[in-house]
Amino acid sequence: MKLPTMKLPSMKFPAMKTKLPTFPLNRVVRTMQAMFALLVLVLSASGKIAWGDKITRWYHAMTPLPTPAQTTFLLAVAAWSLISLIAIELLPRFLPQVPRSHLTLPFDLTNTLFYLGGLAALAVFMSQLVVCWTFVCLAAQADVAAAAASFAFWSASAFLTVRDMIKDRRVLAAARRAEEKGVA
Repeated sequence: MKLPTMKLPSMKFPAMKTKLPTFPLNRVVRTMQAMFALLVLVLSASGKIAWGDKITRWYHAMTPLPTPAQTTFLLAVAAWSLISLIAIELLPRFLPQVPRSHLTLPFDLTNTLFYLGGLAALAVFMSQLVVCWTFVCLAAQADVAAAAASFAFWSASAFLTVRDMIKDRRVLAAARRAEEKGVA
């Protein structure tokens, strides 16, 4: 036995031409870069924090050993990344004729490589410790995690910058082709 079927009337919806708001992904990534750079700076720098001594101060005060070069390097990388963020925001204002992506890509790539190097060096140093139970050791582990997050955000920023460069290059090529067609 065959069941009856019902035909629905065909409905065509008009094409909607609404422009979706763009999400400021670059701004969010830059904010996260600044936050994690400050976190790495705080974890690596000397001084007191609420739950114990920081890594550099502890090494100077409690051991005859010099501060590990790995934490000092991450301290410098965090300072460099903050300087880079300031430059990324200010340089396009002073050099408006240069595309923004051409100004930011060197900063993105150097910070990505610096954080990768500092992260790997400190992780290897931490893996070679026999005992790791003090607040200083926990701060160093948190430093490794913050450096890994910073590496991820600088990598994402470099990817977005390269994507913008490719997009700009395509737009320029299309404009040149249209200009050549119009002239010919």
